[in-house]
Amino acid sequence: MRAAQLKSVLPRELLASVVVFLVALPLCMGIAIASGLPPAKGLITGIIGGLVVGWLAGSPLQVSGPAAGLAVLVFELVRQHGVAMLGPILLLAGLLQLLAGRLRLGCWFRVTAPAVVYGMLAGIGVLIVLSQVHVMLDAAPQASGLDNLVGFPQALAQALPSLGWQAGLLGLATIAVMWGWDKWRPQALRFIPGALLGVGLATLASLLLALPVKRVEVPANLAEAIDWLRPADLLNLADPNLLIAAFAVAFIASAETLLSAAAVDRMHSGQRSDFDRELSAQGVGNMLCGLLGALPMTGVIVRSSANVQAGAQTRYSTIFHGLWLLGFVLVLSSVLQSIPVASLAGVLVYTGFKLVDLKVFRGLGRYGRMPMLTYAVTALAIVFSDLLTGVLIGFALTLAKLAFKASRLKISLIDLAEEGEMELRLVGAATFLKVPALTRVLATIPPATTVHVPLSNLSYIDHACLELLEDWNRANSAKGSRLVIETRGLKRRLEGRLTTTSGVGAAAARG
Repeated sequence: MRAAQLKSVLPRELLASVVVFLVALPLCMGIAIASGLPPAKGLITGIIGGLVVGWLAGSPLQVSGPAAGLAVLVFELVRQHGVAMLGPILLLAGLLQLLAGRLRLGCWFRVTAPAVVYGMLAGIGVLIVLSQVHVMLDAAPQASGLDNLVGFPQALAQALPSLGWQAGLLGLATIAVMWGWDKWRPQALRFIPGALLGVGLATLASLLLALPVKRVEVPANLAEAIDWLRPADLLNLADPNLLIAAFAVAFIASAETLLSAAAVDRMHSGQRSDFDRELSAQGVGNMLCGLLGALPMTGVIVRSSANVQAGAQTRYSTIFHGLWLLGFVLVLSSVLQSIPVASLAGVLVYTGFKLVDLKVFRGLGRYGRMPMLTYAVTALAIVFSDLLTGVLIGFALTLAKLAFKASRLKISLIDLAEEGEMELRLVGAATFLKVPALTRVLATIPPATTVHVPLSNLSYIDHACLELLEDWNRANSAKGSRLVIETRGLKRRLEGRLTTTSGVGAAAARG
């Protein structure tokens, strides 16, 4: 961009970057806490998302940083493999994203059925709520969603004598402020994010009342929060469980990023997203996060929508928001240390509830009951098992639906006006799965019958069905029967064997 153009857009981009910074600040820390890591880890990811990914991004108005959608997965990875192994996992996941972008595979990550993606987000939202209600009481969350649900009454009982209820009130107050601000926010103050307002008021109240609650721990020197990747840890990637974890992080982060980028494109009329470039940029960002021991990143719709609504038109807003995060952490880290952890947990509880989007669930009903079932089963499987299992179950349901659709074939045997002639009408997809049913219908055709088989109603016919027709024609020719394949005005009479060359074979292949 030329200097004159930059000078003309700079004021608008700076203003938008401040809005995005105010949205990102509490979310970066809250998501880190929800992931079982120090808040500074989330701030490092947010800084990389702004300064590095913002510069390289293929979606110029999308903002990248730590995402609630990966918090549950990171929490589980840290619990199972330790913090030290998060770096190698992210390095490999980022490399996979970078290669996918270079190989121009970005569009394929968007093939994922929306019902699976929305169900995944809903399941993650429920898990975040179940874990963060414990954090709101200054208690430690359990390992699984079911354990968090079962253990909540005990955590609540322990909070009453231990003054954890005061932290709980701060969390509830934060949620109430965010909800009220979303509902009744004045138009003139629309640039102020509800999360920042809720956390700010809760922090002020906790300081004025001198409440004995847990507060954010941020090192005075950001370098102290960096855990450099150790080369020896890379050898542990030979563990199949870690390889699966890296592929899971890469896939979920890529799917969430590209779905977010597509949503951002619908919010403005400017430059469209280059999905392959965006995927490569995310890969570079996650590799850096792995090297520094930070959280994984994705493109995040909450920060991105705030960026668009604030009037951003170039990538400079995203870059500047990274600078604001870096400057705030370096200069005003003592302010961050005053924030109650329960207030950030309240932000995550509110965010978790918004991920369970019932409007989306009802909207899936327009496409039939199966998408709604896939959404619900995916979400419940994530809550009662784990994220990867839930997503795989969602994919299995989607594939089962496709297999069912592909195997649907309506077979009708119709008498024609001319004596001794019938029509074998096939509607749908004639695959090997329907060979038994087709065999039963062919067995009912009387001798000395000419059978017409139009292919115009078929979406597909495979070799197994064609071979069955050939076998029937050959076996019944001695009885005076014959088979006529009709396709696109071409008729080929089958005298003794079905010819799968020329027009008939080509039409069958196209079908």
